[in-house]
Amino acid sequence: MKSKIGIIYSTVDGQTLKICNKLKEVLQQNNQEIDLISIDDFNEDITKYDKLVIGASIRYGVHNDKVIEFIKTNKNKLDSIKTAFFSVNLVARKPEKNTPETNPYVVKFFKTIDWKPTIVEVFAGKLDYKKYPFFDRKMIQLIMWMTKGPTNSDAEIEYTNWEKVNEFAQELIKL
Repeated sequence: MKSKIGIIYSTVDGQTLKICNKLKEVLQQNNQEIDLISIDDFNEDITKYDKLVIGASIRYGVHNDKVIEFIKTNKNKLDSIKTAFFSVNLVARKPEKNTPETNPYVVKFFKTIDWKPTIVEVFAGKLDYKKYPFFDRKMIQLIMWMTKGPTNSDAEIEYTNWEKVNEFAQELIKL
């Protein structure tokens, strides 16, 4: 059955958008109609979609305020359709923190908002020190040092598990 799926994303360094593009590719291959829109540009009526996916990255421990505001403003409409939420963060690189139930940012996020999407997922992001402005690079190195991650300023490591992204896309089709 063909569905109309909206994918709304918030990205800081582009990895969330890369994941959204992969989801779009898999969904289109499975005869789904997709709109991929930045949270900054979204002004559609949510109810025109059969399913709505929200993807958001973490920076300094929080999701983009616009994502939280969007969910609060549109909660009733979100509750009227099938929905999915995924978070992208570097903490998810650790096996013990790569599920919605064990990822501290996802757990904290759902304690602060009154919304229960149909499905929730978490993906590890990408570490790319060369891409970050000076302050961000130093802060992320400090966070990585504290969490026993790589601190070499030349490090560029993609932690995203693309098989897990594919599995999430299949779940979206079955919704």
